[in-house]
Amino acid sequence: MKIYTDKNVYEATQERIKFAFDNFENVYVSFSGGKDSGLLLSMVLDYKRKHNITKKIGVFHQDFEAQYQLTTEYVERMFDQNIDDIEPYWVCLPMGSRCAVSNYQMYWYPWDDEKEDLWVRKMPDKPYIINLKNNPFEFYKYKMAQEDLYAEFGKWYAKHHEGRTICLLGIRADESINRYRAYANTRKTLMKNSQWTTKMDKNFYNAYPIYDWSTKDVWIAYGKEGYDYNKIYDLYYRAGLSISQMRVSSPYHENAKESLNLYRVLEPATWAKVVSRVNGANFAAMYGTTKLMGVGRITLPKGHTWRSYVKFLLATLPDSVRENYIAKFKTSIRFWWKKGGVVCDEALKELEACNYKIRHNGRSGYNKNKDRILFLGTPDDTDDIKSTIDIPSWKRMAVCILKNDHLCKHMGFAQTKKQTMREKELIQKYKSL
Repeated sequence: MKIYTDKNVYEATQERIKFAFDNFENVYVSFSGGKDSGLLLSMVLDYKRKHNITKKIGVFHQDFEAQYQLTTEYVERMFDQNIDDIEPYWVCLPMGSRCAVSNYQMYWYPWDDEKEDLWVRKMPDKPYIINLKNNPFEFYKYKMAQEDLYAEFGKWYAKHHEGRTICLLGIRADESINRYRAYANTRKTLMKNSQWTTKMDKNFYNAYPIYDWSTKDVWIAYGKEGYDYNKIYDLYYRAGLSISQMRVSSPYHENAKESLNLYRVLEPATWAKVVSRVNGANFAAMYGTTKLMGVGRITLPKGHTWRSYVKFLLATLPDSVRENYIAKFKTSIRFWWKKGGVVCDEALKELEACNYKIRHNGRSGYNKNKDRILFLGTPDDTDDIKSTIDIPSWKRMAVCILKNDHLCKHMGFAQTKKQTMREKELIQKYKSL
């Protein structure tokens, strides 16, 4: 395990869990059914019992319908075997989830009541299941974005419990830059100067007790403590995956589509339903690890520049999807042409050495020691820039289209508030049709 000067990450996390129980009247765990959140939930329950804490902890599970049967069985075991110590929230409500396997839909909707005949599995039959028939959440909007449902639940939970509330999340900083930012953000409000906490609302905080763990640390803890875990990881291991490749998430999500074909091998019965649930899933399963889906080395078709190839790809898309990409690309072009962005020193040297058409545009608002760099035209590609991938280019736009990256995360975008509002308006407009 990772060692600090006087403790390892397991011991450090024990101190963080103690901090949570000492400083908050209400503690709940966000539990996905994966290895990280499963480990955190087991550690919190272990601490609760060892210290004779009688108050139940909340457990929030957002069910995405399309998942391995072994994941469902693990979640069910964790709820049922610990029911005397937890306040359960197993949520099976229709919600908008990002879809990276289809050119034709930016979102798919788990537990869509209008497509029950296509559900990958039946609605779980437990007294603590929350669905449209027994929904207690006044904040819920029909088919609201999955991220919004998650965020609003935290505020709802804090509102309905007296005192301060903390949500413990099993995210680790070494998994992605976004997860690292959740921890490292210097502009957030902390609880008692604890960097691993983030104030989300009045009397409500998020916290990341295992932010500094490695994947190896996680499995060492499972082995030493004998905690139950999702047995899908055993099948992953037998299928030859490395521990860093093993992920439990929606099969249609951008982080999981490359391993979508594993459903065919590991759970054939689930596979048949997964590929019929969302248009394009079978294609993504077949070609998810190839350049057809923007993976690996992508080559330019003969007779095209990257700019002309982007225009060709856009012409093949449905109007609404094409307009979404065009709006994103225009925003990026305007930003780099009119305002400029900050690049690292090494990338700036490479840009200047390769004679890219750039100029300096004053100091950055975030880093006073660096200049904003304007591009006088968008490069076709920036393959000769080795120190960063954050330089704008027509090739990056093409990769977004090939990946079905509707949010253009490959170009640094996130979903905007306007997009979220537009999505809600469309849902309401067509709900009764």
